Amino acid sequence: MSDQEQADAAEDDVEAETDAETETAGLEDGDFVRVAYTIRTADDDRVIDTTDEAVAEEAEIDTEEHEFEPRIISLGAGHVFPSVEEAFLGAAVGDEGVVDVPADDAFGAYDPDEVETVKADKIPEDSRYPGAQVQIDNRQGYLETIIGGRARVDFNHPLAGEDLEYEYEILEEIDDREQQAAGMLGMYLQEAPEVRIETVTEEEETVSEDDDGEEIVETEDVEKDVLYVTATQAMQMNQQWMFQKQQIAQDLMSRLDLDRVVVEEVIEGGGMGGLGGMMGGMGGAGAGDIEEALEDVDVDADEIVDELDEDLDEE
Repeated sequence: MSDQEQADAAEDDVEAETDAETETAGLEDGDFVRVAYTIRTADDDRVIDTTDEAVAEEAEIDTEEHEFEPRIISLGAGHVFPSVEEAFLGAAVGDEGVVDVPADDAFGAYDPDEVETVKADKIPEDSRYPGAQVQIDNRQGYLETIIGGRARVDFNHPLAGEDLEYEYEILEEIDDREQQAAGMLGMYLQEAPEVRIETVTEEEETVSEDDDGEEIVETEDVEKDVLYVTATQAMQMNQQWMFQKQQIAQDLMSRLDLDRVVVEEVIEGGGMGGLGGMMGGMGGAGAGDIEEALEDVDVDADEIVDELDEDLDEE
């Protein structure tokens, strides 16, 4: 074999090794994957979360209030327990398994000091029963007992102290940014709203100085990637979105290399048409329009119209 042939063979070996390393490198921080999973308590095999509707039905979980389908997870975004994320890094599509998640890695150890006695009048009357979820002084807890004017409230997470088992299957890697955005929002909001990403061109000013120190203002066209999110009514009522929308938007922009997030509010027609007519009539239509709008209201329409006419005459 000539020197050139040996060099070519060595180069081919290096390329083959590089390709093999790439193929076996597996998933990395920042990758998006679609995962099917079921989380159970280690002690009593109780299902606490699942993407499988059949498993939810068997566990007698209310299937009408939730959507059961595999979730899109961004590695490195804190969407899964640290021990689970460690198992995903380096894994490949098609991998499946069960990860043991210790309590400290899940919802923390149970702290007896987090069980406190409070005045019963801090709890709404309709929540004064054992097991009720209550909020006291901006703290979430569960009512253990209530006797007279005192109540015992457990402020630990309901799963504090529980070791968990995370059963999973990595179904596919997600490269489409719109799917990635919808998946991230789904993790935050428990639902995936409609999204789209558009590239828009905007003018931006740059300020510099010439050789004489004079200020020069120039404009240039800059392309920006914008994520548009259609806000549903459930999304607008979601507490995590209400209090953390800025943080969620920043996370989306950082992980998806976006320049801006725009939330669009959509108001559907129907159902409130009468109200729109009343408001429009009161804005400047005649008394006859108001009388028609008040026909189905339990007031004396003629009396109101007469009062309006008197006001107009006085003016």
